[in-house]
Amino acid sequence: MSVRTRAVGIRVGCGVAAVAGLVLTPSAAPGAVAAPAPAAVSAASAASAVPASDGDGPQGFTFRDSRITESSGLAASRTHKGVYWTHNDSDDGPYVYAVDGRTGKTVATVTLRGINPRDVEAISVGPDGDVYVGDIGDNLGGTWPNVWIYRFHEPKRLGDTTVTPTRYTVRYAGGARDAESLMVHPKTGRVYIASKNGEGKGGLYAGPERLTAQGVNTFSRVAKIDLQATDGAFSPDGKRLVLRAYFGATAYRWEGKGVSGGVSRIGTVPLPIQRQGEAVTFAPDGRTLMYGSEGARSEVEPVRLSGDAVPPSAEDGSGGSGDDGKGGGAGDSAGEDGLFGADRPMVWAGATFAGALVLWLGLRRVFRRRD
Repeated sequence: MSVRTRAVGIRVGCGVAAVAGLVLTPSAAPGAVAAPAPAAVSAASAASAVPASDGDGPQGFTFRDSRITESSGLAASRTHKGVYWTHNDSDDGPYVYAVDGRTGKTVATVTLRGINPRDVEAISVGPDGDVYVGDIGDNLGGTWPNVWIYRFHEPKRLGDTTVTPTRYTVRYAGGARDAESLMVHPKTGRVYIASKNGEGKGGLYAGPERLTAQGVNTFSRVAKIDLQATDGAFSPDGKRLVLRAYFGATAYRWEGKGVSGGVSRIGTVPLPIQRQGEAVTFAPDGRTLMYGSEGARSEVEPVRLSGDAVPPSAEDGSGGSGDDGKGGGAGDSAGEDGLFGADRPMVWAGATFAGALVLWLGLRRVFRRRD
C-alpha cells in the first residue's frame, strides 16, 4: 500500500513504541498466531535465522531503475537464475519488472495488456513457471467486493514485452478483506492469500484447487493468522511458509495436509529495519529470505535461515526437493487450526525494551541540545 495512504514510517519514536509493544501486547487467543514482535528479535528468532554474510548465500542488491519507487512484492524467477520479479504499488500502471539480483538493474519490463490495476500488492511464481500478480490491496479497509489476480507465462527470454494475462476475479468467503500477501504453493499450484489484520481477525485464505477465468473464485479461510502481513512466500520445496509485517516476520511449517497444509507456527525470524517493509521471497537456495521495501533505490536485503526455520530440502542441499516436513518446533500445538501459540520470552523482551529506551532517551538529549 502506498505511503500516501498509510501513516506508517520507521522513525525512532515509532520504533520505540513498537518495541514497547513486545512487552505490553497481551497474549493471542488460543489457536491464533500472535503478531510478531515489532522491530525486535525474539529468543526464538535468534535460533531460527541469522543475517546473511558476505560470500555466504545470495547477496542483497539495490533497485537501480528510477521507475521502481514503491516495490510492494518480490518473487524469485524459476526460469532465470538470479532474477527477481517486482512491481510498484498503485498509480504505476500495468507493469512488472524483472531485476538482476547481482546488479539491481531492470532486465525486462512486462506490460499487462488490457489491465488497469487498482492496488497491486503481491507477486508469486507458480510451479508451472507462470507469474501471478495480486491486485488484492484495499485502500478502503476491506470494502471492495472483488479483487483480482493476473497470470502470465514467465518469458523465456528477458526483454521488454507486452502480454495478455489471464485475469481471475476473487472474492472472500465471509466478505471483503484487505490483503497484501499472495503465495502460490510450489508443488500443488494452489493460490493462498493472507489478509492484513493484526486484531485477531486476520486469516490465511485458500483459493480453489484450480483458478478459473470464468465467474468468481471464492477464497475460504483455512487458518487464523493474527498478523499485519504485508507479504508472504513459500520455500521452494513447499515445506515452509514465511509471512512478514512491517516490523516482524514469522515462519510456519507446512506439512502438506489438506487445503490448509497442516500449517503450524515455528517462530519469529529476524528481518532488517527498512523504510517501509513490504516484500519477502525465498531465494532459490531455499534457506535465504530476501526482504524488500518501498522507496526510490530501495534495498533488497538477505537473511539466512537456520534451525527449524530452514526447509528440509535446504538442510540436505537439494534445494527444491522435499520430505515429510516433520521436526521439532518452538512450542506446543494449540487451537483448532493447529497453529502454535506465540512464545515471547519476557527476559529477552525486557532487555530489548530497555535498550530501545536508552536509545530514545539519548536521542532526546541530542534534539534538546539542538534546540
